[in-house]
Amino acid sequence: MLQALRNALALPELRNRILFTVFILVVYRLISHIPVPGVNIDVLRQIQQAVESGQAGGLGNLVGILGLLSGGAVNNFSVLAMGVYPYVTAQLIVQLLIPIIPRLSEMAKEGEQGKRKINRLTYIATVPMAMLNAIGQVNIFEQIGYQATGGAARVLPNWGLAPAEFILPTLVTIITMTAGTMFAIWLGELITEQGIGQGLSIIIFGGIVSRLIFSLVQGVAGQPDTINRILALIALVVVLIAMVVVIVVIQEGERRIQVQYGKRVRGNRMMGGANTHIPLKVNSTGMIPLIFAQAMLTFPAVLASFFVNSPDATVQNIAFWISNFFTGSRSSTATLWFPGFNTIAYALLLFALVVGFTYFYTDVVMQQQALAENLQKQGGFIPGIRPGKSTDQFVTKVMRRLTLVGALFLGLLAIIPYVFELLSTYVPGLGFLAPLGRGSTLISGAGLLIVVGVVLDTMRQLEAQLMMRRYEGFIK
Repeated sequence: MLQALRNALALPELRNRILFTVFILVVYRLISHIPVPGVNIDVLRQIQQAVESGQAGGLGNLVGILGLLSGGAVNNFSVLAMGVYPYVTAQLIVQLLIPIIPRLSEMAKEGEQGKRKINRLTYIATVPMAMLNAIGQVNIFEQIGYQATGGAARVLPNWGLAPAEFILPTLVTIITMTAGTMFAIWLGELITEQGIGQGLSIIIFGGIVSRLIFSLVQGVAGQPDTINRILALIALVVVLIAMVVVIVVIQEGERRIQVQYGKRVRGNRMMGGANTHIPLKVNSTGMIPLIFAQAMLTFPAVLASFFVNSPDATVQNIAFWISNFFTGSRSSTATLWFPGFNTIAYALLLFALVVGFTYFYTDVVMQQQALAENLQKQGGFIPGIRPGKSTDQFVTKVMRRLTLVGALFLGLLAIIPYVFELLSTYVPGLGFLAPLGRGSTLISGAGLLIVVGVVLDTMRQLEAQLMMRRYEGFIK
């Protein structure tokens, strides 16, 4: 692998792509440390301490989830604090509307041109979504800051619509954060076009990797004694290796359906007659269902943040309950059915959403690809299966069986941190498993899937480029 990497760096085109990708990541990381204009740095530090220590409750959990999609920029209340989350939410809404709105369904079937139109609509929908999320995130930080300082100071002293002189700074904050999101999306597009890998995933990947060492040290050092630190380190290494192995096996798993092409006479030549196969992946959706599910569960908590400072006590309590429930917080479990209720309910809901989105997104992708129709146009057929509708039904049946495995895998991957959190909290003697809980960047299902997926995708792209030049590649 090291030799192949040296070969890749020796090629001017590949070297430029790799260096360009690294340059964009460095730019993103630098800008992610620039705070929103007008931020009170002292209050921001108290907010960071409250989130890291767990004192922020459900709102702190929400900041952690948003941190994954922003590459960690949210923790600095940066101009890139929202990262690509509004784009992911807009994409989710557009994808949900495709089967419902006939015009969007027609666009989805128009191939590359239709895909560009849908992408344009997604970008347009991202702007109002980003503005809404900017207001929600500021309210979240305002509430955590209020709790951390006892109301003595605000993270954004000039935030609000009253008095009138606050309106302009408030609009500047919203516009700045919205522009930050569009800038992050633009950087991702630049990586996709001129760098290596899928841009948005690379940006999230960079944020996750930048926090890995900190997460490891913090998790192990937080244990009460040496024995627990050793046990925590062993547990982290074993679980991390096991999860990476399983992810690679599932990601690379596929079912190959044999395809034959009939012979055709063109002029004086006999064309076709070749045998090939259609590779159907066990997990054809990647980490998209995980991100979609997290985005959907995060959205109610963001909306609830608008009302946590309501003068009406009833509205305020409902907003707190929604925020706690839709982040799986343990802070209010004493008022619910039993200890850990929020975490268990949230994990089950997350599992169900991930499984549901996996099936939904697989169906959307299958409809857009129109495998049976394209096969028939090209003169191909599956042995023993009639072309047309029968082929479509056969491929759909096989794909749904594979999707069951992929959906369960993604669902379990999503809730593993919550299982470890419950074990470390409520089972005596298992406190050393706390670093494996949801606060761990290392064991985050979506985070690990993104890291492994980006590495595999990058290896494939470099492999393809190297094979074109007859170099020995990464994958043998």
